[in-house]
Amino acid sequence: MDWLMGKSKTKSNGKKAPAEEKKHYMEPEYTKVRVVDFDLKDLVSLPTKEIDLNEWLASNTTTFFNLINLQYSTISEFCTGDTCQAMTACNTIYYWYDERGKKTKCTAPQYVDLVMTFVQKLVTDEEIFPTKYGKDFPNSFESLVKKVCRYLFHVLAHIYWAHFKETVALELQGHLNTLYAHFIVFVREFNLVEPKETCIMDDLSEVLCTPLPPHSHNHVTER
Repeated sequence: MDWLMGKSKTKSNGKKAPAEEKKHYMEPEYTKVRVVDFDLKDLVSLPTKEIDLNEWLASNTTTFFNLINLQYSTISEFCTGDTCQAMTACNTIYYWYDERGKKTKCTAPQYVDLVMTFVQKLVTDEEIFPTKYGKDFPNSFESLVKKVCRYLFHVLAHIYWAHFKETVALELQGHLNTLYAHFIVFVREFNLVEPKETCIMDDLSEVLCTPLPPHSHNHVTER
């Protein structure tokens, strides 16, 4: 599985990153929009000692894969090889490395397709994500979950950076905010993604992972 290692490279040219001027997703009118108003940590904590940690990680990872894939599908028609010629988020470009270690600069839709294809294959592999009682998880399970979560973070970061305008137009920012906060709280709880990987979105994480004061929520009405 080592050939499927998405890596990132941060470009630094001494100039102020455009991201600092375009973070519309940081505006209070958007960050206050959520679909839940309780402490997300209660959702991600291992419920009881009777539940196996690997089973908990597997269940949550699979759920996040499905939800993030669904969230991306809502804006996929706007994410094309022309509009997103690289897989970017803030001042970071994510590259893909093939089985020979060759670095490839993909368009965003190509990168996301590689991510989702890889994760789909992984979570449906009984040898890696077993669903039968008594079946053991492989020794590499935790490292694979970390790889999956790193990829899924890339997708979420790209949606915010490149497609937040479309998300707002679809009135789905509340769902995106809640999904992002839930995911970040989960990966922090179990140390699944290194802080150096998620630091590009730390400003948003700080805002969204902090419960809003009473009566300040702007709930999204389900239709």
